Amino acid sequence: MPDPAPTLVTGAAGQVGQDLLRHLVGRGVPVVAADLRPRPDGDPTLDAIPWHRLDVTAPGAVADLVGCLRPQRIFHLAAILSARGEQDPQATYRVNQTGTYNVLEACRIHGVPQCVFTSTIAVFGPGLPEVVPDDVPLHPTTMYGVTKVAGELLGAYYAQRYGLDFRGVRFPGLISASLPGGGTSDYALFMYYDGVRLGHYTAFCRPDTRIPLMYMPDAVAGLVDLALAPRTRLRRHVYNIAAFSPRADEIARSVQRALPGVRIDFEPDPERQAILDSWPRALDDTAARTDWSFRPRFDLDAMTDDLVPKVRALVHGRSAEAPSPAAAP
Repeated sequence: MPDPAPTLVTGAAGQVGQDLLRHLVGRGVPVVAADLRPRPDGDPTLDAIPWHRLDVTAPGAVADLVGCLRPQRIFHLAAILSARGEQDPQATYRVNQTGTYNVLEACRIHGVPQCVFTSTIAVFGPGLPEVVPDDVPLHPTTMYGVTKVAGELLGAYYAQRYGLDFRGVRFPGLISASLPGGGTSDYALFMYYDGVRLGHYTAFCRPDTRIPLMYMPDAVAGLVDLALAPRTRLRRHVYNIAAFSPRADEIARSVQRALPGVRIDFEPDPERQAILDSWPRALDDTAARTDWSFRPRFDLDAMTDDLVPKVRALVHGRSAEAPSPAAAP
């Protein structure tokens, strides 16, 4: 009997990609990883996964890899995130927009049955209701958000025009025991990371800032559950998913409960605060809960209790000379 077709993950070296790979392996799914960046060191699970260097902006390279692997499914994660994306909007367009087009074209050319897309709350813009449903006008204020709106629409077109099983989630800000990748919601993880490493952190947002957040285990499980859901149950291509929407000062208090003595201050950065203010304060994910039974397991304090020991392990595994990620671009 031939080996089952693998699942391909683009952007595999990123914050979501690494946890997704571990989750898929844990569920017994044959998986292949692809990223322009090398395989992260020191993880036995990732070490055992075939790893391909891939630039998603190169259409020939994408088509060649997909044609060679003939995957049954592609999780397309490769992207430049919001804060870093505003530093180089042109590169963000190439990676996020052209890269998504190249992946969808490779699916069409080589008959890949399913493409699972990671979208974001950055697709939304100012003037939103207090709780944001799936279907509202999308007026993003960042190149990241613009390209994710276009990715959602491209995927829906490929589904209608070519029969591709295209599915996606709009992720809230995600928090995990990994160094963040340049997202505007990273203030939340920095509270934990610098709280453990330095005993203090100055957040780049106001204390009353409120956006939807989610712990990475819930995000990854939800993404895979969507991919595996019977197609007949799905009424949409792209779904909001939500967990909790704390104020920034509520996150600070949760961190301080687990790490007594930690000091967290607030000095809003105007550019990043403007992005945060354009995003939803809370999401309505009724459709995801109804269609494919999405249910997050972690609230804010449960996440804090699970995350702090993992951040301690991450910090203790880094060089004492390593710079704070808060200083990274």
